[in-house]
Amino acid sequence: MTPLVFKGHPVPYITAWTAEPIPLPRVTADAQGLGLLGHARDGDGVLWRPFGLRQGMGRPEYGTVHGPRQRRCMRRLLCQVCGCPADRDERGWLWLLEDHRGERGWPEGEVTTHPPVCRPCAGVAARLCPHLRDNVVAVRVARPVVDAVYGQFYKLGRPFSPVAGERGVALISDPAVQWMLGGQLAASLMDVTIVDLAELGETGPQAEQWPDAAAPVS
Repeated sequence: MTPLVFKGHPVPYITAWTAEPIPLPRVTADAQGLGLLGHARDGDGVLWRPFGLRQGMGRPEYGTVHGPRQRRCMRRLLCQVCGCPADRDERGWLWLLEDHRGERGWPEGEVTTHPPVCRPCAGVAARLCPHLRDNVVAVRVARPVVDAVYGQFYKLGRPFSPVAGERGVALISDPAVQWMLGGQLAASLMDVTIVDLAELGETGPQAEQWPDAAAPVS
């Protein structure tokens, strides 16, 4: 599968389109945590921000991640650009990360909200994702652990009025998730091997056709 195209530019699978965001229902709260009018927590106890499912309708919002598609990519290890299965070899699945090799122990245990990529899309994503441009490392991940949520934290105001706080990441098992409106899944990357990006080639959509700042951001 190839990415959708808008005015000649490929659109990443996890990009939201203008017809998909919906008004946020009323946020409620009690002593146990947040509530969202008309919406329940999932089986893991996470309350997710709702999105419409109208991919390809309207125009792409390149700076906005479509939460349900991002979560699908994370759970099924699909390419964030085209939605096909991410590339995998004997060393693991293919991920592209910002280069932090100066940090001790990196990239083992790196936490990311960016899903993996397939081989055909890797070169394009490396050149055109704003967070990767001129600062990218390709890695193979033998054991991606999807165990956390990125979202909006809330705190309990008075009287039982939820007050929005900072955005951040919390483990699904962390009680703090009860006070978060989830947006994306996050994965801890374990058993990581740095690989040569050049060996992957660039056989996906032509890089020069992707507009500036076109990749979704967290």
